[in-house]
Amino acid sequence: MHITRIAAVVLRQFYLIRGSVSRLVPLFIWVAIDIVLWGFMTKYLNTVTSSGFNFVPVLLGAVLLWDFFTRVMHGVTMAFLEDVWSRNFLNMFASPISIFEYLAGLVASSVFTSAIGLVVMLLLATAAFGLSFFAYGMALVGFLMILFIFGIALGIVGCTLVLRLGPSAEWFVWPIPALLSPFAGVFYPVTTLPGWMQMIAYSMPPSYVFEGVRAIVTGKAFAPSSLITGALLAMVYVVIAAMFFMRVYRQAVRTGLIARYSAESLS
Repeated sequence: MHITRIAAVVLRQFYLIRGSVSRLVPLFIWVAIDIVLWGFMTKYLNTVTSSGFNFVPVLLGAVLLWDFFTRVMHGVTMAFLEDVWSRNFLNMFASPISIFEYLAGLVASSVFTSAIGLVVMLLLATAAFGLSFFAYGMALVGFLMILFIFGIALGIVGCTLVLRLGPSAEWFVWPIPALLSPFAGVFYPVTTLPGWMQMIAYSMPPSYVFEGVRAIVTGKAFAPSSLITGALLAMVYVVIAAMFFMRVYRQAVRTGLIARYSAESLS
C-alpha cells in the first residue's frame, strides 16, 4: 500500500471542495443549523422545568455526537459519489492504485471533511450555548472514536450499495443514519425500547456511546467495559463492510458491470 496513492485520492477531494462553494458550505451549514435548533430547544427546556436538570449536555451533546457520526459516513460516500457522478470511477482503476488504497483514500477524505464539521460544532455549541465538554471527561475521545469507526463502516456499506445497484442507489444511502437513530438511543435510554428493538440496539456501537454519555452527565456509574464493547463492535463492522465491498467489487469486475457503469447499471 503506497501512501502517495492514498494522498492522491485525498488531494483530489481537496481540490474539488476548494474550488466549489456548493461543496464547501454543506460541510458546516447543516451541522450549524442542527446545533442552533437543538441549542435553543435545550435552553427552552431548562427554563420550563423546575427540576434543575441541565438539558444542554444531554440533548445538545447527543445531537453533536450523532451529527459527527453522520458527517463521517457521508464523508466516505460523498468522496465515492464524486467519482461516480463525474464518470471517473473506472478511470481510477486504469491507474496503479489498488482497491485497498482507494478505500483508504475515501476514509482519509472523510477524516478531513468530518473534522471541519466537528470543529464548527464544537465552537458553536461552546460559544453560543455553553456546552462544556469537560463534563464528559476523557471518555469523550472514546465516544468520538467509536462513532468515527462505525461511520466509516456504514460509509463503505453505502459505497457498496451504489457500486452494486448503480448511481441511482444513492437514495438508499442518505436515509441510513435516520433509520438507525431510533435504535441507537440518541435521545432516550435503550431500555425505553421494546425487547426486539433493544436486541438490535445492543448490536450497534452508537447505543453504547449514548448510554455512556447519559450515565456521565446524570452522575450514574459508567462502565468502561461498555466503551470497549462498542469499540470492538465498531471494528468488526469495519472489517465486514470492507469484505462486503471487496466481494461486490470483484463481482463487478468479473461480470463486466464495472466497465458499463452508469445510472442504468442495475444488474
